[in-house]
Amino acid sequence: MKIKPLKGTNDYLPNEAQLRLYLQNKILETYKEAGFSQIITPILEDIENLDKSEGGENLSLIFKVLKRGEKLEEALSNGENLADMGLRYDLTLPLSRYYANNRHKLLSPFKVIQIDKVYRAERPQKGRLREFIQCDIDILGDDSIFSEIEIIVTTARALLNIDINNFTIKINDKRFLNAMLEYVGINEDLFGSVFITLDKLDKIGLEAVKEELEKIGISSEIIDKLAKILENPITLDIAKEIALSSDIITNLENIISSVKALSEGKFNVQFSPLLVRGQGYYTGTVFEIESNEFKGSIGGGGRYDEMIGKFLGEKVPACGFSIGFERIFSILTEKGYSMPDSKKQIVVLYDVENYINAFKKADEFRAEFNVLMAEKPKKMAKFLNKLTENGYYGFFNYGVSEEIEILK
Repeated sequence: MKIKPLKGTNDYLPNEAQLRLYLQNKILETYKEAGFSQIITPILEDIENLDKSEGGENLSLIFKVLKRGEKLEEALSNGENLADMGLRYDLTLPLSRYYANNRHKLLSPFKVIQIDKVYRAERPQKGRLREFIQCDIDILGDDSIFSEIEIIVTTARALLNIDINNFTIKINDKRFLNAMLEYVGINEDLFGSVFITLDKLDKIGLEAVKEELEKIGISSEIIDKLAKILENPITLDIAKEIALSSDIITNLENIISSVKALSEGKFNVQFSPLLVRGQGYYTGTVFEIESNEFKGSIGGGGRYDEMIGKFLGEKVPACGFSIGFERIFSILTEKGYSMPDSKKQIVVLYDVENYINAFKKADEFRAEFNVLMAEKPKKMAKFLNKLTENGYYGFFNYGVSEEIEILK
């Protein structure tokens, strides 16, 4: 039998588990203070829902669950699809199905929290797990820009409340990206491939981007026209000249100015004209949080006004933001983060014959500490070292100590 967890999954020691739960609860508390309500959905979804969800590259990473018994035998003999369900790869698809099933019982607009595990069949490597937690808030049933503003500001406050500072929120609109490619004359069926290439601009530079666009089949004339736009920063004023509808850019201006006004200078907000989010279900604004200190994305989201309509046959506006919890946990662990105002943990040691009295003594300490009861070990030094490694504050040796002895 193998004792290590599967690749792409983790075991967490008690102090790590405690920190993870603390962080999740702080994020949850922030969301609840803003009036959002928490729901829970199953980790399993119908395979048809997952396959038709327009989840971009995530669709190739679905953990599929085989049919069982006679249904599996029948599928094997008939050459049919062997899977009838799969593990959710994010929380947006389950939320959309949940809303379609329960909307008559819910407030409108529905402001919702999900903090739960999701699963992707990634190739395990640093920063890429197969089982991980997402912390989402969404607003369903409101097509105004106030949804974006509230979602962005509330997510930023959740990060600030767990001491994640020095970050920038980047904002764009998928419709602007479409308009820019139309403006230079690129065919719509090539948009997806071009977006993937443009997303690499900061990493590989303009010349390499031009080479990739040529390989895709874009003409040199169109590449030159696009390159002229990309040579200099694309401001909101330039974006207005490019966009077919100035309303798109006006909305972005209003969202950015409103978020800045509510940020109180605690985080940065900027227009990011080449921001691309991988999921195909985004229909308008998209946003991403980048840590300036640790470099890299720590959250993202956007507007997905057509997802719920796949279940209901009618358009329901929707907007959401997801915090990448594993990245947050990694950042805070590297910083040596400790939980503020949490009870310290101690151990009360006992001999078998004085267990009852030792238990009563432990109860006296529990008003101030979290107290573990443990029989006195034969190898005291080794035991105390193990306590120190696991973050214990001290110990009380019943019948020997007069006070709590603090661990160094």
